[in-house]
Amino acid sequence: MTLLLLLSAALALGLVTGLHCVGMCGPLALALPVVGTTRTRYVLGRILYNLGRACTYAVMGAVIGLVGRSFALGGFQRWVSITFGALLLLGILLMKTGLLNRIMEALGLFTLFARVQGLWRRHFSDRGFTGLFVLGLINGLLPCGPVYVALAAAAATGHIHTAALFMFVFGLGTLPMMLTVSLAGKLIQMPMRRRLQKLVPISAAVVAILLIMRGLALGIPYLSPPLEATTLDAPPGACCGTQVD
Repeated sequence: MTLLLLLSAALALGLVTGLHCVGMCGPLALALPVVGTTRTRYVLGRILYNLGRACTYAVMGAVIGLVGRSFALGGFQRWVSITFGALLLLGILLMKTGLLNRIMEALGLFTLFARVQGLWRRHFSDRGFTGLFVLGLINGLLPCGPVYVALAAAAATGHIHTAALFMFVFGLGTLPMMLTVSLAGKLIQMPMRRRLQKLVPISAAVVAILLIMRGLALGIPYLSPPLEATTLDAPPGACCGTQVD
């Protein structure tokens, strides 16, 4: 999968995730502090807030990319892709049955999330563009199912920098809808928000299937390319285990 195609997928996933953000993060976006009195400063502040989220996603992508890279160097990249795809499908099933929240509670994740929310509230009174950017950084740590979907796809890239770039572009993809919510959020009624959120599990299932197909290496161009004959990131002149002095 070429880098351009990969980033296009990240952007598309971000755009779909923006629909989810309308219902979940919309109230936060509407409650953000206002910097200045002009529309330009208002919009700039909201853009900085969302760039903060994208930067946090990029750091998360680098971390998960390190994990994927370790498995890729060990020759297990295809199994990473299949495993994450299967976990995404399992997560969708658990979410639909209501078991996902029980599992998260048993693991103590809700306590961790509450601490992140407390940190967000403590910085809420910070004024200025820097304060909004910091709020965006913290917001990127809040629980979000579509973000975990994107992280699974990023891990399957097998590269640290590519995974980080994937997550940053994913974050940028959520910006248009989040900016729309900030500017005209009250015009988007709750019933419409709920209908838009129904698209998120569908997009997650599509990503899961693509990850599994990529790992199966069925020989389908772009969707499921065959396994590479050379090792990952082999240096120039090195092939099939031989090296050039």
